[in-house]
Amino acid sequence: MDKFRMMFQFLQSNQESFMNGICGIMALASAQLYSAFEFSCPCIPEYNYSYGIGLLVVPPIWFFLLGFVLNNNVSMLAEEWKRPTGKRVKDPTVLRYMFVSITQRSLIAPMVWISVTLMDGKSFLCAFSVDLDIHQFGNSTLIEGMSEVEIITLLAKIPCKNIFDQPNVISREAASRYIKCISQAFGWFFLLLMTSAAFMIRAIRPCFTQAAFLKTKYWSHYIDIERKLFDETCKEHAKTFAKVCIQQYFESVSGEMRSLHKNRSSEDDSDNDDDDKKKGDKDKLLGIHAQDDMNKVLWNWHTCKPPLALRKEQPEGESREGLGPTGADSGPNGLANGHAHNDPKREWAVYYSKV
Repeated sequence: MDKFRMMFQFLQSNQESFMNGICGIMALASAQLYSAFEFSCPCIPEYNYSYGIGLLVVPPIWFFLLGFVLNNNVSMLAEEWKRPTGKRVKDPTVLRYMFVSITQRSLIAPMVWISVTLMDGKSFLCAFSVDLDIHQFGNSTLIEGMSEVEIITLLAKIPCKNIFDQPNVISREAASRYIKCISQAFGWFFLLLMTSAAFMIRAIRPCFTQAAFLKTKYWSHYIDIERKLFDETCKEHAKTFAKVCIQQYFESVSGEMRSLHKNRSSEDDSDNDDDDKKKGDKDKLLGIHAQDDMNKVLWNWHTCKPPLALRKEQPEGESREGLGPTGADSGPNGLANGHAHNDPKREWAVYYSKV
């Protein structure tokens, strides 16, 4: 149990490895699900195509949406896209990078399903058996005496071995192998196409826009880490707030008993320790001691996040440098009362050209 807990903590700390692991599990699940799936073609001309193409398209769409649901960055992307601008401008390139990253991971399981389905060929055979040229695999003398409806009905029964009742008219085995070979050819072509597209995205794009790629990758990581730290800070504040509220409740209820215990000298040290713990807990509250204040903080965080420009903190010995004789505080530009520092001025020579 400890090993699984350590593995989960490692994956949780490393978001990229965690999401890659989920994508791998989904890919294996899609292949295992197809192998356990019992394929049953209806063998009816009106439903063969819909069933075969639906089996090829609908499960990949479900896996694609499931990949978005299991990705934790989807809510972060939606929150960053819908939040008000406030004091921090939204960068469309970062949002685009995050969306492309989520989409790439979500496409792995659908690609595996489509590849396995095309390699197996059952759905392709069910969908396109009606379009087969019966003259290439059938007995021409028997086919000429059949109507168009009978031919289509016969072709629709090719995927169903149990109900195929006219082996003398058409060779079912040959027709099935022919369609499955075409399906496997499409499967290999699909794998080659997807692999080439992945190579183009992963390898060639950073070569042309390396600076922009690094910038968008950095700020996408920053948004993810900032959200995690904010959640951890809120969790720690809520825990401390609940602890202080419970302590104050019990102190108000047991006030008389506590006043009696304070007269004993043996418990003075414990009281001092309790006071130190209370001060430490109050420091963790960061000056927020009311529900309305916390709601205001959370609302301000959503509407106008702080700008991404850190303030420089001056040392105490340098905070008074450059001030006047009165020792007034610096102005908005870092100058005393709007006046410049007494630094030696430099002479500059400027030349102008009429060209």
